[in-house]
Amino acid sequence: MLLRSARWMTLGLAALFLSPALWAEDSLLAPIDAPSSSDGERQVRGVLRAHNHAVISSELAGRIVEMPYSDGQSFAKGDLLARFDCSAYQAQLNAAQAAARATREELSHNKQLAALNSVGRFEVALAEARQAQAQAETQVYQVQVKRCRVTAPFSGNVVLRRAQPHESVASGTPLLEVVDNTTLEIYLLVPSSWLSRLQPGQTFDFIPDETGKPLKASVKRLGARIDEGSQTLLLIGSLPEDVKGLLAGMSGTARFQAVP
Repeated sequence: MLLRSARWMTLGLAALFLSPALWAEDSLLAPIDAPSSSDGERQVRGVLRAHNHAVISSELAGRIVEMPYSDGQSFAKGDLLARFDCSAYQAQLNAAQAAARATREELSHNKQLAALNSVGRFEVALAEARQAQAQAETQVYQVQVKRCRVTAPFSGNVVLRRAQPHESVASGTPLLEVVDNTTLEIYLLVPSSWLSRLQPGQTFDFIPDETGKPLKASVKRLGARIDEGSQTLLLIGSLPEDVKGLLAGMSGTARFQAVP
């Protein structure tokens, strides 16, 4: 029993000492640096994330007949990203539209007969209900036919194509991962003790590791809660509007001037 307790205690101490090393591997969870200069400048690590970033999934079950964009290619908002074989859904829509026309004629006929007291109000009400049902079914099939074409919700690039043309997929299957690198934001974790000294619009320097060029960024908004374990606060920063050559996933260092 004593030997087992000692073993668990050894494992616990090992995990405790290894934890900072694991944190250091995550750029967002890197330890806060000490002041880097005599004027009290402080640094934190951060990453670039795109505001417009999505995994587009299929909204119906079917066979893919067209996917014009491959990994890395750019597209514009509204461009066709995927098209499904829609013959079955189109046939169902045609049948529903024909049924809607038949119910409309039936209702018109019953109204004429009711005017001549040849049928009662019940027959007219029943025809109206049938027409409403047929119109609702038509709308359902119209939505399904519309879902046969998947269009781009915003301009951007294909990160990864997760399905291929000629594959049959189920509803909800991921098709494409897309990103808009013109909507990048800086994500930082800063000490919660900085909260009283941070405000939207405050400027700081951000240096991406991949370019090495300093950028004049600004605080866009602060997180809604403080992490209890690390006592850190999420900070989202804005990049200059004219900056080029940055991609989602880049990491870098943010430098804040000390506030008296």
